[in-house]
Amino acid sequence: MAEAASVYLVERVLLVAIRDNITDTEIMNLQEELSDRIVAEGARGVVIDIAALEIVDTFVGRVLAQLSSMARLLAAETYVVGMRPAVAMTLVELGMDLSGSKTALSLSHALRRLRRDGLA
Repeated sequence: MAEAASVYLVERVLLVAIRDNITDTEIMNLQEELSDRIVAEGARGVVIDIAALEIVDTFVGRVLAQLSSMARLLAAETYVVGMRPAVAMTLVELGMDLSGSKTALSLSHALRRLRRDGLA
């Protein structure tokens, strides 16, 4: 999974960088790693950077929603950042809803909001 997704701890926030070549198996492994790391690190926030994703399918869209919901259940606020317009349009066309997460234009915007809310 090291080449398809990376997870870093900054302050009390887990930063997740998803690369464009991530496979279904790797994204499922990411779910497990992320949930374990939220608990182990005491993370209060999660920022999922999808800037590298040029396209998404229903599976990736569903997993993004699941990552957000899982993090929320573990008391971590989730932001999705770096979404391309084409990805946003595809998610809407597929009827995908990322209601468990917030969006921000960039990592710095998301971190600023998490700091403002006392989560970073």
